[in-house]
Amino acid sequence: MKIAMIGTGYVGLVSGVCFSDFGHDVICVDKDPRKVAMLLDGQVPIYEPGLDTLMARNVAAGRLGFTGDLKAAVDGADAVFIAVGTPTRRGDGHADLSYVMAAAEEIGQALTGYAVVVTKSTVPVGTNATVARTIANAAPDADFDVASNPEFLREGAAIDDFMRPDRVVVGTTSERARAVMGEIYRPLFLRDFPILYTDLETAEMIKYAANAFLATKITFINEVARLCEKVGADVKQVSRGMGLDGRIGNKFLHAGPGYGGSCFPKDTQALARIGQEHAAPMQIVETVIKVNEEVKRRMVDKVLDLCGGSVNGKTVAVLGVTFKPNTDDMRDAPALTIVPALVGGGAQVRAVDPQGKREGEHLLPGVCWKDDAYAAVEGADVVVILTEWNEFRALDLERMARSMAAARMADLRNVYSEKDVKAAGFTAYSSVGR
Repeated sequence: MKIAMIGTGYVGLVSGVCFSDFGHDVICVDKDPRKVAMLLDGQVPIYEPGLDTLMARNVAAGRLGFTGDLKAAVDGADAVFIAVGTPTRRGDGHADLSYVMAAAEEIGQALTGYAVVVTKSTVPVGTNATVARTIANAAPDADFDVASNPEFLREGAAIDDFMRPDRVVVGTTSERARAVMGEIYRPLFLRDFPILYTDLETAEMIKYAANAFLATKITFINEVARLCEKVGADVKQVSRGMGLDGRIGNKFLHAGPGYGGSCFPKDTQALARIGQEHAAPMQIVETVIKVNEEVKRRMVDKVLDLCGGSVNGKTVAVLGVTFKPNTDDMRDAPALTIVPALVGGGAQVRAVDPQGKREGEHLLPGVCWKDDAYAAVEGADVVVILTEWNEFRALDLERMARSMAAARMADLRNVYSEKDVKAAGFTAYSSVGR
């Protein structure tokens, strides 16, 4: 199949590369000439483990290309995927669909034959119907169908998620479009990965409902963690006890500083807004959003408490600033709430992150960046573990304690045990829910 992928952000680039690895001919389109030039030069503008190797392999095989010319990419395509950003719109919390609609109009004007226009961007219910009207208005004679194909990629594990998905969701009422989508995903169908066909609105809702539910699990265990601290229970054991129940499962039950990233914050806000607009308020989701912000602020209090109520004049070492390990994504990361609060409280903050410095330098002014954890903690008054990168899971705690002005640790990811930290020479230790 010939595929045009509009947008080379996280979803578009990963999807385009993986489709080409299925054997399809893929052209990825982006309006940013610098990004296109970077991709043509073999450089990957995002950090995702294994993506650079997979991209190079398919470029070399002649199945994958990059361009800024949308019209040329769409010409003769069997399917055109819209994978542009849908950020939260300022003021009302709704998803900003301006990029989606602009792409739809351009696609309509560029179509030369039958094609399925597939929305891969996360969009509110009803958007695909609007996409269809937009294309029809731009090109009344265009021969096309619209399909919804939401993505379920975890940053840091996106390639595996694409190649071995829990499910593929395709929303369409057209048998012709269904046949095209079936051919595109044929390699997964042959390996018995489930492909769920629905109508457009159901596919759109599945994406939001899934992300909101996962965000709710995270927020629920963070609320439980707070109560555990009050009553003397251990949230890690509580999580394990809950997760062994097959009806609940053990994923997304790890207490910490709150969720962030490119999906959960904007998707929960968008779903809450959709509910308000349709007089069906999503009260649980609205509470999840509120509590998640409170969780981030509580993490600041943990650091302050370790330092006697104030960080003014103190040096704080922060290990990890990305919202999760194995990504360079800092969108809505807890660090964007916690670090500025520490800087605002008069702390000198040193930070280290394997992939977060490039974005962090712009997003976290006033922070001094270090190359490794040991450089960051030297002479520091407290160390804060904020992202559980593997390199922070096996630190030489005794070496750290000896080099710090005051050996105190705020372990906001529950990486270590208080027993081990204290045995290594730390005088104060705080974690989440224990």
